[in-house]
Amino acid sequence: MKSIFDQQTRDELINRVNSLNTGSKAQWGKMNVYQMVRHCSLWEDMMQGKQKYKQAFIGRIFGKMALRKVMKEESPLARNTPTLPELRITSNGDMGSERTAWITKIRNYANFSNPGFIHPFFGNMTEEQIGYMAYKHTDHHLRQFGA
Repeated sequence: MKSIFDQQTRDELINRVNSLNTGSKAQWGKMNVYQMVRHCSLWEDMMQGKQKYKQAFIGRIFGKMALRKVMKEESPLARNTPTLPELRITSNGDMGSERTAWITKIRNYANFSNPGFIHPFFGNMTEEQIGYMAYKHTDHHLRQFGA
């Protein structure tokens, strides 16, 4: 399984992010391309420890089981996978600057350090799990926009 901690994987993802433009259309879901890029940028802040969210009660019950399922599957994340309310973007903004910010955050995985990370649904995650999940999340949204 690919991991965002691999330089070649990060380069591939960055090339795909760079292929997005304001005319990119979603193949599923409700977000436009700016909203998706902003969502992913905020998601990276969470994974890298710059923003914390409380673990949901339902995650305390089912999170570990769901994480094991996601980690053992080589397949991409399912379409229309739920997200945190805080990461639902309804506004619009400057696509270019947001894309640049997201790329910077992807590059930051080269120096990743977020020990004790607790995902708001999955709970405690190892660095290996974070690497796989960060790749899967980014890949999911890039596929959503045909990139």
